[in-house]
Amino acid sequence: MMPCQTKPHHLSAILHLHDRRHSASSTTLRFSFTTSKPSLIFTVTSSSSTHHNETHQHPDPTTTPTSPTTLRTHNAKSTTLLHHPSHQADPIAEKPEVKLLELSLARKRTPQFPGSIYVQSPSDIDVSTSLPPLQNLFDSGGSNDDDDEKMLMRALEIRRKVTMEIFKEAMRRGKFGITYYTNLASRLLDFLDYVMIQAASMKQLPEFSGSSFNLRARTFIDDSNVVPLIRWLKHNELSYPQIAKIICTARGNLDSVRRIAEWLKTIHVKGRSIGVVFLRSGGNIFDRSIEELEEIVGYLEGNGVRMDWMGYVMSRCPELLSFSMEEVKTRTNFYLDMGMNEKDFGTMVYDYPKLLGYLSFEEMNQKVAYLKEFGLGNEDVGRLLAFKPQLMGCSIEERWKPLVKYLYYHRVSRDGMRRILIVKPMIFCVDLESNIVPKVQFLRDIGVQEEAIGSVLVKFPPLLTYSLYKKIRPVVIFLLTKAGVSQKDIGKVIALGPELLGCSIAKKLDLNVKYFLSLGIPLRLLGKMIADFPMLLKYNIDVLRPKYRYLRRTMVRPLEDLTEFPRFFSYSLDGRIIPRHEILVENRINFKLRYMLSSADEEFNQRVQDAVERRRKFELGIVDEQSSNSRSGDDSIGSEVVDFYENDSSSSDSETMEDSLVSFEKEVSHSLLDLG
Repeated sequence: MMPCQTKPHHLSAILHLHDRRHSASSTTLRFSFTTSKPSLIFTVTSSSSTHHNETHQHPDPTTTPTSPTTLRTHNAKSTTLLHHPSHQADPIAEKPEVKLLELSLARKRTPQFPGSIYVQSPSDIDVSTSLPPLQNLFDSGGSNDDDDEKMLMRALEIRRKVTMEIFKEAMRRGKFGITYYTNLASRLLDFLDYVMIQAASMKQLPEFSGSSFNLRARTFIDDSNVVPLIRWLKHNELSYPQIAKIICTARGNLDSVRRIAEWLKTIHVKGRSIGVVFLRSGGNIFDRSIEELEEIVGYLEGNGVRMDWMGYVMSRCPELLSFSMEEVKTRTNFYLDMGMNEKDFGTMVYDYPKLLGYLSFEEMNQKVAYLKEFGLGNEDVGRLLAFKPQLMGCSIEERWKPLVKYLYYHRVSRDGMRRILIVKPMIFCVDLESNIVPKVQFLRDIGVQEEAIGSVLVKFPPLLTYSLYKKIRPVVIFLLTKAGVSQKDIGKVIALGPELLGCSIAKKLDLNVKYFLSLGIPLRLLGKMIADFPMLLKYNIDVLRPKYRYLRRTMVRPLEDLTEFPRFFSYSLDGRIIPRHEILVENRINFKLRYMLSSADEEFNQRVQDAVERRRKFELGIVDEQSSNSRSGDDSIGSEVVDFYENDSSSSDSETMEDSLVSFEKEVSHSLLDLG
């Protein structure tokens, strides 16, 4: 058999045109397997060939002359397409040289005895299978350069398809399914080109100087152990697109794929995350030694990143494995210089690994500088990033600047923005149009004044992170329907106590409403109390109960005093209510709850002294213009000055006691006038 060989310069031309695979016209390959012979008959035709022509030109050798030939019957649609004028054959495909080229590069051909040139062998189907050497196609001096280039590209495409069939055969021997290795081979074009180039270069080796291309390609595929590697990656839950990308990225360095994958398992990278690490870390990971990778992991572990976190960190930020050790240290020191300790740094990297390896130094410096414009110091930014590292993943132009302009429009100052950033930094990570604008519009719709919206946002920033339909609206509906708040006052309630929007209806608001209703407070009056003091519904019942018991049993106050001043529950029982009540009892005077509790200590003491002095003058019968004016002034602010007798605690109704004291005061006044 005369081997078909190409000249070196033709081989170089084929390899040079490797990247121009799509410029050549595609061909259609047809494999026909016969059961009578073990050999594979391979026939290549152009895309414009018809089935009838193939049948007449290449009759089936297994048929006998007496057996009728069964032809494929085309339907009307396919016949129309075959004979349509637009489907004209490629001029280059009609040349006999092209057919000779395709048959010469076929994976299997009918063997020829030595010395035969266009001489039919007894085993040949057709005389066209007796072929001359391939280089004779390119020795013609009168050939056109364009035709030669097309034929070279055609030869490259045929050789690539032959390489793919050899790879599929190796996968079939490895017990892979036809669907799996067909889909995988379609994504391994770069690797198959690499196999084709390596098989061509093996021709220069003495042991392969006389071997065919098929043998060299098969030998290279077997020596590369690509089939066992594919099975191992498939066993580790990698999909065939991931496997194809890994093999193509490795550029023939397939031994390092398994070596690095085994190392990744030691740092707790599992499953498909191995493929993610390979694909996102860049091709240089296959050129790195295990010692270099161990050094990076050891440095991160020494700065607070725990080893059981390392797999998660590397799976989310594989770029760290592609950095040099100096770059890893520089990025780490960028955050440690902000005052973070090792614990904060480790948790920060675990919460958002991209913060360390995904961003460039320029982006990191720009974002830190922008955060400092709100009045934050270097250590403040460090604490903020340790608490919410996702901030570093937000864009300044697309996320932060539009939000700052929107808040400034609603009269939020820089200090207010700093408070929002510190209390709920997640607000600077959410989308403005879809999350923040609808909630602000809802506040406006329920009656919150425009000038108060900014203060609401500053007072309770988590409001902007709640769901409008699952959290905010249900609370407002509950206040209107179950808590007695009128529609006119709902805007005032939310403006004064936006924290109510963060309370649970079942576990907090509903329980508090039922408690106040159990005290005998009407629902409508409870709504007014909530409008005056919205935080009334936020307190724990265990805190409310002892204060109410002290008010009714020890202070002997009516329920009306509580409804007039619901802020009574906001003061400490042991720190303010009991001490001031004891002072009033000791000095035998009484104030309304508002003036008893809301004033500062100095003001309260001065008011007590004034009341004691007025009582002393009253007891001495000194009634002058100054004392009467002071009494009228006290009455104007709602304070009451009465005598406390030792048996006042036995009285069950303080209002009756006050009326009796007033009548007693009038009787004493008349008696003094009579004496005068």
